[in-house]
Amino acid sequence: MADFEVVPLRAFSDNYIWTIRDAGHAAVVDPGDAAPVIDYLAREKLTLVAILNTHHHADHVGGNAALLARTRVPVFGPHDDRIPEVTERLADGQRFMLPHFNIEMETLEIPGHTRSHIAFHGGGMLFCGDTLFAAGCGRLFEGTPRQMHDSLTRLARLPDDTRVYCGHEYTLANIKFARAAEPGNGRLLELEQQAQALRAQDQPTLPSTIAQEKATNPFLRVTEPAIIDSASARAAKKLFDPVSVLAEIRDWKNNF
Repeated sequence: MADFEVVPLRAFSDNYIWTIRDAGHAAVVDPGDAAPVIDYLAREKLTLVAILNTHHHADHVGGNAALLARTRVPVFGPHDDRIPEVTERLADGQRFMLPHFNIEMETLEIPGHTRSHIAFHGGGMLFCGDTLFAAGCGRLFEGTPRQMHDSLTRLARLPDDTRVYCGHEYTLANIKFARAAEPGNGRLLELEQQAQALRAQDQPTLPSTIAQEKATNPFLRVTEPAIIDSASARAAKKLFDPVSVLAEIRDWKNNF
């Protein structure tokens, strides 16, 4: 495997375009805006070799066309005609080699935020778009609580040291909600202090890890008694199953 690093390029108010790069080449994940990618490639003298799209929202795919107008590269993405630029449409379990980098990536279908959302897992990395966030999960725009629960459960089974690269800088806001949902979780206070220190230096709070998410993310902790109690109190009835708990705390987060 070639030596590489993952660099965040900022877009809009809080998006990250994750850029896998070495000395001369780069692949980008979810380029919602072409401009920061074009600027970075030019400044670093890098050749674009691939685009990866996790889902169809414009803030994740809006830069595809402008990038392809400059350099024709493969575009890996879901089976969703709303992303017309995709050249390699991927289904669950499909594997592919990331061009140039020789990293084998596995496709994971993780519906919930959108119906066709996918993630890319390989090289110790997870690019999960807007399904899993640090201490949070995406809104259910096209999916159901059951789908989101199943998707998050699947991601939680990945190795603990998997680095989690999600699509937005939402960490501090998510921690604030997570502390309301699980006030006795001391790990959240520690994480909040770490995140505040990073943001004070204008540094990303990401990547997270699967281990960190299992310890702090309320949407991965829907079987924990404290989360169940919080969700039940808000629903004004006892909730027993994890899908109902997730649905309740997702609605709570929407209005938090």
